[in-house]
Amino acid sequence: MMTTTTMRPEVLFGVDLDKPMSQQQIVGHNRWHPDIPAIASVKPGTIFRMECKDWTDGQIKNNDSANDVRDIDLSIPHVLSGPVAVEGAEPGDVLVVDILDVAPFPGKATSWGFTGIFSHENGGGFLTDHFPDAHKAIWDLNGVVATSRHVPDVRFVGIPHPGLIGCAPSHDLLNAWNRREADLIATDPNRVPPLALPPEEKNAVMGSLKGSDMQNAAREAARTVPPREHGGNCDIKNLTRGSRVYFPVYIKGANLSLGDLHFSQGDGEITFCGAIEMAGYIDLQVGLIKNGVNTYNMLSPIFRSSPLEPRYSNFLVFEGISVDEAGKQHYMDAHIAYRNACLNAIGYLEKCGYTGEQAYIILGAAPIEGRISGIVDIPNACCSLYLPTEIFERDVEPMKHSVSQKRQVAVTS
Repeated sequence: MMTTTTMRPEVLFGVDLDKPMSQQQIVGHNRWHPDIPAIASVKPGTIFRMECKDWTDGQIKNNDSANDVRDIDLSIPHVLSGPVAVEGAEPGDVLVVDILDVAPFPGKATSWGFTGIFSHENGGGFLTDHFPDAHKAIWDLNGVVATSRHVPDVRFVGIPHPGLIGCAPSHDLLNAWNRREADLIATDPNRVPPLALPPEEKNAVMGSLKGSDMQNAAREAARTVPPREHGGNCDIKNLTRGSRVYFPVYIKGANLSLGDLHFSQGDGEITFCGAIEMAGYIDLQVGLIKNGVNTYNMLSPIFRSSPLEPRYSNFLVFEGISVDEAGKQHYMDAHIAYRNACLNAIGYLEKCGYTGEQAYIILGAAPIEGRISGIVDIPNACCSLYLPTEIFERDVEPMKHSVSQKRQVAVTS
């Protein structure tokens, strides 16, 4: 199915970076709903290009202030390009999507991205109790390499990928999402950050739906924040050029949408806006497996990895176990174990001359590997974080680096 071509694929969805998604010539969407009309229909085997705005719809700017991260309106993300219908796709089929290319738009004005630490009051992140305030790093994207004026002596090869991609849910699946997430919210409705985000009509962009159809759909449409059975915001960093994804189909046409393009990301995207977020384009080819859901017992997407990845060979590996910071033992808790691995890595990088915020951003944006190393040895799960030492232009090996290295330009705050 993989096809090479020197011709630029047809652009099915184009964007103007100076206009919000609601004012584009072709309007995308920022909610999941089966009634959002497709912007185009393609035959299996078709190769096409989708242009994408960054996930915030242009709210983050290339400057040295993190006020835009602090003040971001989270009722707007994620803005998605699509949906694209595939001819012949029916519920129970599997949509096959080959990722042929992913890249930022060319040119100095557009070849940049950002990583944000979201404030505790506005989204938070994996370590929000340690880093409650907003911070931002801007990255320059040069070919395959990312560097940042806000994170000195770090240089790495990115793995560009769509953070968010999936097919439209059926009405039954949408209702199931809303029921179970509402039940979760009800257990602690005033929590900050919230446990989940219910449907919200404010700032909903629903493609070409108009009037009462748009309003009715917006009231029940699911937010795009989490991953779900259809794919969605999975943030899998290895889903890059050369990957193939198999998506369950829930409605006629499948209605594939995508966005939230990343130039690079560490496993977990732990700062919440932890990847290097960018605007750009993605080239795809689609196919179908009829009745594939039953044939392969597919309850969620499957993807085949790409042969392309950065070739790092030296890692510092930080371990974490399921004992919380108060010293309380938890039973096989991988969340606490990975949290401890991240905190251990941040504490180490602080001794190498980085601020805690810079270290946190490095773990979110650079191609680190997060793993569950042990999940059977009671009572402690063991999670590990693999930090490639080759991304640093200063020596970070134990017993070699100087703890008195001068701290350079700080992450913006």
